[in-house]
Amino acid sequence: MLVHICCSVDSHFFMEKLQQEFPDEKLIGFFYDPNIHPYSEYQLRYLDVQRSCKKLGIELIEGQYDYEAWMDAVRGLEKEPEKGARCAVCFDRRFEVSAYKALELGEKSITTTLLVSPLKSQEQLKKSGDAFYDSHGVEFIAFDYRKNGGSNDQSRVSKEEQLYRQDYCGCLFGLSMQRDQQHRLMDEMFSPISRQILPASIEERLELYNKRMELEDQGIHYRIIKERFLNYRLIRSSITIDKKVIPSYPLMYSTINRNATEGKIDFEIDGQFFLNREEVRFITLKTFNTLTSSVYKSTKELMFNAPTMETEITLRSHLTRSAFNTSAIIIVDEIPSTKISLILETKRYDDTRDKLIRPLLKPLVKNV
Repeated sequence: MLVHICCSVDSHFFMEKLQQEFPDEKLIGFFYDPNIHPYSEYQLRYLDVQRSCKKLGIELIEGQYDYEAWMDAVRGLEKEPEKGARCAVCFDRRFEVSAYKALELGEKSITTTLLVSPLKSQEQLKKSGDAFYDSHGVEFIAFDYRKNGGSNDQSRVSKEEQLYRQDYCGCLFGLSMQRDQQHRLMDEMFSPISRQILPASIEERLELYNKRMELEDQGIHYRIIKERFLNYRLIRSSITIDKKVIPSYPLMYSTINRNATEGKIDFEIDGQFFLNREEVRFITLKTFNTLTSSVYKSTKELMFNAPTMETEITLRSHLTRSAFNTSAIIIVDEIPSTKISLILETKRYDDTRDKLIRPLLKPLVKNV
């Protein structure tokens, strides 16, 4: 039987149940989900599905990430709600490709782990699946593993197995509507030109779950926990001097009261130059290099190849002598001597992120 897989949270429990009920049936996992956006999120979900299938001893095949074809298929349905017409077209697209893959492999039946997802309509899924049985001769089997406490069991299994638990279905349109309803920033779509890995970003989670795979291969114990923290996103920033925009780089957690301000340098203390407005500070790239042991040749280079967030936060704490300072700290090649026009639009918000922790090798304090 070919099993279309959407994500590990659904597939691990679903395929465990299939293995228990059909011990003699060979299961082949097929990860075909071109609806998942952005691509880094696709990579993350596929990584966790690989781990899940490996643990269950199930063969896994990756389908093509033909995202543009999927976008063409749902064109005009962008504003449809979850479980609406866009989802039906999405299922049809994925079932069609899955049916052809089953025929290619000589399989006569298919199913999908979407059936166990509480966000999906089983009737809608069954209707799409039955249509392809009529047209392709590949039987769609609709297993209902939600009933009789199945959803609670699925949640338990996902926690026990420490699976990646995404908080949106996958597609760009569903994500944008969900974030609008939650009044949350759609920070999944932020991809800075600095190539920096942002806190609580998909790229950060991808690094974490890759590290998890390494620890498991080495037999090292770990836990993945959730932690709350103050997140930050830079939306736009610029410095204008004499009607000319100059290269500039604001440190993490740089904020001002409004999105724009103007002023002149008022005074300097220990290499920090203070604007006479908004508690804004400037440091030169030379100072930045000295304090971070970096070798950037220009602020423009820094803008396109930023240091780690940990480096920026450590520098901020050093410059301000505070772990809670959110004043704007701007790096420039040279300190301007004339009027400075600053645009700095940012977003600070409470957030959660996954954290990988390992047992401490030594106690921090010895018992006396």
